[in-house]
Amino acid sequence: MAGKRISILIVDDNDIMRTVLRGIVRGDDYEVVGEARNGILAVELAQRLKPDIVCLDVLMPEKNGLEALCEIKAARPETVVIMITGNADPGTVQEAIVGGAGGFIVKPFNAARVLDTLDKVAARIRQKSG
Repeated sequence: MAGKRISILIVDDNDIMRTVLRGIVRGDDYEVVGEARNGILAVELAQRLKPDIVCLDVLMPEKNGLEALCEIKAARPETVVIMITGNADPGTVQEAIVGGAGGFIVKPFNAARVLDTLDKVAARIRQKSG
């Protein structure tokens, strides 16, 4: 099981952020299986694509990341959701943890921080499944 690539869904309303994240996670360990620009699409894609990890922006139009988080976790509790936020205020963090978030990446981020967070989550996923 250690060789399995971890599938990732990237959700951010900012095209540049999605591009940057896609570039960071491109490699042997991870596979970006889809992208969404709002919470409504995030929920739909998470259910259809069944990714191991969803990188989910908090502030988005139509449905924010905290609302999408709750829906994704209700439908697919095994999916790990990592919240991406430029606003790591205690209320947002607390709400995301209660909603089932498996980690946080705070903007502005760098590649090392993103990969460190993803590697820790991937290790937990591999441990559970293998």
